[in-house]
Amino acid sequence: MLGRDVPRRDLFKLTAVAGAAGVLTLDSVSFARAEGAPPASGSETRTVTGRLPAGSPDYVYLPVEVPRGVREIAVSYRYDRPAVPEGTRGNALDIGVFDERGTALGGRGFRGWSGGARTEFAISAERATPGYLAGPVRPGTWHVVLGPYTVAPQGLAYEVTVTLRYGPAGTTPRPVYPPQTAAGRGRAWYRGDNHLHSVYSDGLRTPAQIAAAARAAGLDWITTTEHNTTSGHGAWQGLWGDDLLILTGEEVTTRNGHVLALGTRPGTFVDWRYRARDGVFGRFAGRVRQAGGLVVPAHPYATCVGCNWKFGFEDADVVEVWNGPFTPDDEVAVAAWDGTLVASVREGRRWLPAMGNSDAHREPQTVGLPQTVVLADGLSRTALLEGLRAGRSWIAESSRIGLEFTVTDARGARAGLGERLPAERGAPVTARLRVTGARGCTASFVTDQGVLFTAPVPADGRLEWTTTPAYAAYVRAEVRHPPGDGGASGLPGAMAAMTNPVFLGRD
Repeated sequence: MLGRDVPRRDLFKLTAVAGAAGVLTLDSVSFARAEGAPPASGSETRTVTGRLPAGSPDYVYLPVEVPRGVREIAVSYRYDRPAVPEGTRGNALDIGVFDERGTALGGRGFRGWSGGARTEFAISAERATPGYLAGPVRPGTWHVVLGPYTVAPQGLAYEVTVTLRYGPAGTTPRPVYPPQTAAGRGRAWYRGDNHLHSVYSDGLRTPAQIAAAARAAGLDWITTTEHNTTSGHGAWQGLWGDDLLILTGEEVTTRNGHVLALGTRPGTFVDWRYRARDGVFGRFAGRVRQAGGLVVPAHPYATCVGCNWKFGFEDADVVEVWNGPFTPDDEVAVAAWDGTLVASVREGRRWLPAMGNSDAHREPQTVGLPQTVVLADGLSRTALLEGLRAGRSWIAESSRIGLEFTVTDARGARAGLGERLPAERGAPVTARLRVTGARGCTASFVTDQGVLFTAPVPADGRLEWTTTPAYAAYVRAEVRHPPGDGGASGLPGAMAAMTNPVFLGRD
């Protein structure tokens, strides 16, 4: 229903944002009073109802005219979930809000997003619901943004209730962000999980619970990556230490795939309101790099709606090939990533390193399954991201697994992960792998031709294989568990650990 003093005019106005997907703008909801001083206290509420048809634009904006003197804005919503035929998507509706600075792509007016994780939120100067940014409720046109993620054939009936509470605005606390460096161990291998969600988006763990789980998993660093919001960047006070570095980022959740803005400076917001066909992704990839972060396509072959990566990898710095417990999605991601290595060798262009993260949201999902182990000059944001960007890293299912991988030639020249061994084409080179904590697993050496050597991990964990740059353009290692079906399907077992490549031969 609409409040009786809110006229129901043309409810839908179809507009477009330059360089972005089309949006639907609803008729304004007005709270404006007669000229004069705003009330010292009290509240006003308006409720708007409507229906979105199947095939609605990605984002629907409800303008809210906010007068002077508002202390807090509160919004709640609900929508119907009719039965649908088997195989047909039902209704799912996300929500967020932009303030009087507007909804232009880039997010200057962004004040919060909770997706489908919450049915209500509130914002004031003093505080905000997790997912939203505290700050003054200034007068002007705010916009509640609805995201019809999926719409049933019958359409989606919704109800949005907006309440304004009047009174003096309080003081907005200054956020306390995690430091960008920790004591560390100098140049060393550091274990990290860089895709994590808390109650500040759609996770159920608190930041304190995540920090405790990270320490229990033997991690040296983590990155907070809430969906489409930076509100959790200041939620980690007292949780970092010399034993745990906490970096900030965002999971930019578009309708054509998810991408981690990994290790961006605290408070950096990256917009998500576009598809691949809009041709603007490069702009936002640049925004991530300008903020000191890495562009990391996440779970690129996941099967959830909107999760499959459609933007290509030209603007990526690293790719997440292993997300949570190893599944067929990850198997496809590893194979596709290996194909990019072949292309980089063939075309003489930059190669794309791989990483793995847990994407843990709640129990029983395990923080640190998997984790990326990075060789860095120290436990700092800049050193760790440089190690990831260079591919000086490998992925493990837990901190129980240790791994060393190098390639040497007859002259004693040596190269490690992400490096090149510039041996002559016909010169023999030897790949050496040492694995610990992988009892019962099988190790393989993989090249641009495929898997060329496989053997059970021996008691001392050491394996060697000799080849030439003419035969193998690169070599990397995989450590796998036995196949779950005993090998009857011909499919390999789940990954226990895997490395980035060592390239062979001269450029």
